[in-house]
Amino acid sequence: MKKSIYPALAGLVLFATFLHAQGVKDGRILLNEDGSGYFKTTLLVQSWVRYQEYNPGTTIFGYSKENGADIGIRRFRMQTIGQLSDRIFVYAQIGENNFNNISDRKLGFFVHDACGEYAVIKDKLSVGAGLSGWSGLSRFSSPSVGSILGVDAPLYLQSTNDVTDQFLRKLSVHAKGKISRLDYRVALSQPMAIQKSAGYNPKPGPNASFSPRPPAFETNLYAMCQFRDKESNLTPYTTGTYLGSKTVFNIGAGLVYQPRAMWYTGAQGDTLEHDMLQAAVDVYYDAPLNDRGAAVSFYGAVTFFDLGPDYLRNAGAMNPANGDNDPTVLNGGGNAFPLVGTGNVLYLQAGYKLSAKPGKIGVMPYASVQYARYKALENPVSFYDAGVNWYIKGHTSKLTTAFQSRPIFSSGGAYLTRKSAFVAQYQVFFG
Repeated sequence: MKKSIYPALAGLVLFATFLHAQGVKDGRILLNEDGSGYFKTTLLVQSWVRYQEYNPGTTIFGYSKENGADIGIRRFRMQTIGQLSDRIFVYAQIGENNFNNISDRKLGFFVHDACGEYAVIKDKLSVGAGLSGWSGLSRFSSPSVGSILGVDAPLYLQSTNDVTDQFLRKLSVHAKGKISRLDYRVALSQPMAIQKSAGYNPKPGPNASFSPRPPAFETNLYAMCQFRDKESNLTPYTTGTYLGSKTVFNIGAGLVYQPRAMWYTGAQGDTLEHDMLQAAVDVYYDAPLNDRGAAVSFYGAVTFFDLGPDYLRNAGAMNPANGDNDPTVLNGGGNAFPLVGTGNVLYLQAGYKLSAKPGKIGVMPYASVQYARYKALENPVSFYDAGVNWYIKGHTSKLTTAFQSRPIFSSGGAYLTRKSAFVAQYQVFFG
């Protein structure tokens, strides 16, 4: 089927939906008179303009580069939400990520989510299957990108992002629900083939890596106790900040476990397997401070990663480079740094929204730090991100300006220096 047919099919579906609709309310196309059935679409664009100091040895198509500016589409999303009856729910999302001047052109959108659910016991238990973000570990392992506090969520919490999943989404069967003040999610996921990931190496080494053998299923679990206002769990994606519209105080815990996920070579040169275990506890507080728009937001997480001996993964958001020529530098080219590894991570994030008159631009400074002790490195990894959100119209139209600082390590695992970046993001969100 030619790609040009897809828009026509989508148009027919939308047209048929309108024919059966009972009206429109709050952006929802109502499918019945009481509004319990509805159809809704959303649209999100996040554009970045940056100036960065690049890692030592950075190359772009073979040309050395020490620093530079770039423009890119960090995220583009189109969501479709359908509550077809009081028990039947469908959710789909397509989009693009990290499109910059060195990306493949006309690559096309890809499927982020395609999932159906049935409410076995209303509110308390829904079961579903498909490609989705119903994953374990922590609150921001599945963040709602349209409401994140800074320019990015804590990306290390998406530890297998595009390694054994599709941009954090997994092929899963899942269960979710609320029991009193306990909000829970459980998923059994089939990891995607490591052979299809970027940088796949078919040979094991002394440092653990993901095994190419047929994978065992992965267990995901996350539960949080919601002490104040309850949050929606309609989709997997959790709100970054409510800008004072709710008072939320949650404490959560989660894990991800996959038997024999990793492999490495032992002292005798034999190939050994290792289970993958990730566990985290976190706390989230977001609340108004007065009736003039002031609000506070806080998130803290402690995470334990066991991905085998000396596992380490470098990554950089929308990396502006595609090569490096300095083997003494561990990070690789561009803005990459050791994001995930076997060890422990402490993450803290806080923001304060200033009082503002109705209709005026809201201002919310924020800061975050990721502090990690990975066993493959001699020194800790500390990543800093601080900036200001300028809410022109809430999350619908906002500008975020930020300063980021990341560490550089030698190939032997010792700290060398730091590099910085200045980021401006403009977001438009409809939905």
